Amino acid sequence: MAGSRLDGLRAAATAIALLVAIPVAVVFSSWLAPATDIWRHFAAYVLGDLLRNTFWLALGVCLGTLLVGVSLAWLTTMCEFPGRRVFAWALMLPLALPTYVLAFVSRGLFDYTGPVQTALRSWSGAADLWFPRIQSTGGVITVLTLALYPYVYLITRNAFRTQGVRMMEVAQSLGHGHVSGFFRVALPMARPWIAGGLALVLMETLADFGAVAIFNYDTFTTAIYKAWYSLFSLPAAAQLASMLLLIVLALVLTEAVLRPRRRYHTARPGAPGRRIVLSRRLAAFAFFYCAAILALAFVLPMGQLLLWAYEVLPHDLDGRYLDFLGHTLTLALAAAALTAAAALILVYAVRHNSGGAMRAVTRIATLGYAVPGAVLAVGIFIPVAWLDNQLILMARGLFARDAGLLIQGTILIMLLAYVSRFLAVAHNPIEAAMHRVAPHIDEAARGLGLGRLATVWRVHLPMLRGGLFTAVILVFVEVMKEMPITLMLRPFGWDTLAVRIFEMTSEGEWRRAALPAVALVLAGLIPIALLLRRADKT
Repeated sequence: MAGSRLDGLRAAATAIALLVAIPVAVVFSSWLAPATDIWRHFAAYVLGDLLRNTFWLALGVCLGTLLVGVSLAWLTTMCEFPGRRVFAWALMLPLALPTYVLAFVSRGLFDYTGPVQTALRSWSGAADLWFPRIQSTGGVITVLTLALYPYVYLITRNAFRTQGVRMMEVAQSLGHGHVSGFFRVALPMARPWIAGGLALVLMETLADFGAVAIFNYDTFTTAIYKAWYSLFSLPAAAQLASMLLLIVLALVLTEAVLRPRRRYHTARPGAPGRRIVLSRRLAAFAFFYCAAILALAFVLPMGQLLLWAYEVLPHDLDGRYLDFLGHTLTLALAAAALTAAAALILVYAVRHNSGGAMRAVTRIATLGYAVPGAVLAVGIFIPVAWLDNQLILMARGLFARDAGLLIQGTILIMLLAYVSRFLAVAHNPIEAAMHRVAPHIDEAARGLGLGRLATVWRVHLPMLRGGLFTAVILVFVEVMKEMPITLMLRPFGWDTLAVRIFEMTSEGEWRRAALPAVALVLAGLIPIALLLRRADKT
C-alpha cells in the first residue's frame, strides 16, 4: 500500500512537471513549420529593434534597481536617521502596485499635457519649457526601476540584517571607514543575496507586458501579442516566444555558472549593535532620498489614482465592477489553492523519494516562474487547440454534429497556466516549512498508530500552516496582478480588473483606468498586510 501511494506521488509530481515542460516543448516545436512570410517582415523591420529594446531595458532596470535597492537597504538597516523605522516597511509598499498601473499613472502625470508639465509651464511662463520625455527608453526604465526595486531591497536588507552592525565595527577596527567598509566588506558579503534579487528583477523585466505596452515600447512580449491578435499568426507568436525563452534560459544558465562558489555562512544572526549615526546633513539627505523614492514609487501614483477614481466614480462605477472584482478574486483564490496543493505534492514527493530523478522533476516543475506569461499562454493554447479539434472531430464522427469548443476559452486553461507560472512562488515557502519537520516526527506518528494520510492531516499540515499561508497569499497577489495570461487566455466576456485596466489604457483613458487600478491595489494590500502581520508575530 505504501509503495502504491509513493508511486502515486511520483506520478502526480511528474504530471505537474509536464505542465511546464509541454508548453516549452510546444513553443520550440513551432520552428518545424515556420511562418515564412511573416518572418521575412520580422527579420527586415522588427527583430533588430526587439533585440535592442530588450537589451537596453534589461540592462537599465538591473542597474537602476541595483543602485536604488541596495542603497535603501543599507540606509534603513545600518544607519540611524529620522523616519528610518517608517521607511523600513513603507518602502515595501510599491509591491502592491502592478508595473502597468505605475506606468499609466506616470504617463498621465508627466506627459506634456499632464498636471506636472502644465503646472511647470504655468509657473515659469515658458510655453516650450524643456522636460524629460516620459514616453522614452529612459522613461520606461525609470518606471520599471521604481516598480521592481523592492525585490532587491527586501532580499538585500535581509542580508545586511544577517551581517549585523558588529561586522562593520570589526571592519573599522581593521582601519576601514564607513564608505570603505561598505564597499570592501558589507557589499561583497551580500553579493549572493543581491544577485538573487537582480535575477528576479531581470525575469520580471523580460516578462513584463503591461508597462511596455502602455509606453509603446516594443519588446518580445508585445510582439508576441501583436503576432497573435493583430497578424492572427499563432506560429509566428510561438516562434517569437521561443526566442524570448532562449534569452531567459541563457540568462538562467549564466547566473548559475557565474554564481560565486564561495560560501557565506553566519553562525547566527548578526548582533544589532549600534547603528551608524549620520551627521545632520547626511541624515537629512537620507530622509529626503528615502522620501523621494517612496513618493515617486507609491505615494504620488496612489494619490493620483485616488483623485482620478473620485472624478470618474459617479458615472463609471456600475455593476460591471462587481463582475470585474468577482472574476479577479475567483481566479486568484482558485489559482492560489491549486498552486499550493501542487507545491505540497512536489514537496512530499521529494521528502519520500529524495533521489536525483525526483529532484530533477521538481526543478523542471518550478522553472515556470522564469517563463514569461506570454510564452506560457502561447505554449498552452497550441496543444489545447489541437486537443479541442480532435474532440470536435470525434464528436462529429460519433454523434454527427459539431460539439463546439470544449476546452479553449475556459477558466480551466487559465488556471493551468497560473499553476505553471507561479508554482515556484508557492513551492519555496512550503519547502522551507517542510525542512523544519524532522524525519523522526514521522516515525513517532507511525509509532502511535497513525497512517500516512492521518500523519499528513494531524501532524504535518498544522506544522506547515505558516508556509502554506505564505504560499497562498503570494500566489493570490501574483495572479491578481498577472496580465498577459489573463488577457490572452480568458473566456469571452470574463474580464478582470487587470483586463479592464489594459482596455482603458490602450485607449488613453487614464482616468477611467484609475478606478479598476485602485480596486486592484486595495485588494492586493490586504493580503500583503496579513503577510507582514504574520511575519511580525513569528
